[in-house]
Amino acid sequence: MNTQATPSPQFYLTAPAACPYLPGELERKVFTHLVGPRAAEMNDLLTQGGFRRSQNIAYRPACEGCRACVSVRILANAFEPNRTMRKVLAANNDLVGTMASPQPSSEQFTLFRRYLDDRHQSGGMSDMSALDYAIMVEDTHVNTRLIEYRKRVPGQGIGDQPKGELIAVALTDLMSDGLSMVYSFFNPDMEKRSLGTFMILDHIARTRQLGLPHVYLGYWVKGSAKMHYKTRFQPQEHLTPRGWELFTPEQNSGSAPEA
Repeated sequence: MNTQATPSPQFYLTAPAACPYLPGELERKVFTHLVGPRAAEMNDLLTQGGFRRSQNIAYRPACEGCRACVSVRILANAFEPNRTMRKVLAANNDLVGTMASPQPSSEQFTLFRRYLDDRHQSGGMSDMSALDYAIMVEDTHVNTRLIEYRKRVPGQGIGDQPKGELIAVALTDLMSDGLSMVYSFFNPDMEKRSLGTFMILDHIARTRQLGLPHVYLGYWVKGSAKMHYKTRFQPQEHLTPRGWELFTPEQNSGSAPEA
């Protein structure tokens, strides 16, 4: 009988830093490393407990006196797109999404840089190099995939490898109870397509096809306009001190532009 104890993850706390979502607030995070043979199992448990993954790190907010960041997951099987979302699906009917192993490419990085330069010029990722991007995609011990969205080429068959223009990319973890959207980016010049919304809708469809219940969206930040879009995908659950609970739009206040 093997009586050796299984190593438990070690958790660490970051120093206070300026909050990127709420002006005047300070943020702190608790984090641990996702490495070794149990990394995928730990990623499942921690994500279900409100953590997010970045490369081989799992983290969650641990701010003093603020609980604005709330973990969100969509109930995929009960989801029905509204009229606006059906228009988004129709507008992107010419796109083909292909899920593959997490392998970075120069084409992806070019699109990634265009997205950052347009949407996140002053963010923490604004100075990422091609090597940084490759590490973000490849540096993982968990079950993750890269989904490329390309324009359908005329005459392309259903089983053909897509060769059209790369429009959007999503880095996604495959979990025991669903899909977790780690990071996504898209062509910022195609604003009318609402590609952020489209990728979430596509993940809901993929989760259903896998027979799994949840799409994890990361954190909704109450009071942050740019996070408001996440509450549009109903029904959804928010992680509270009592566990995962159903959330309704009436519980939110404020508004924000289309994602």
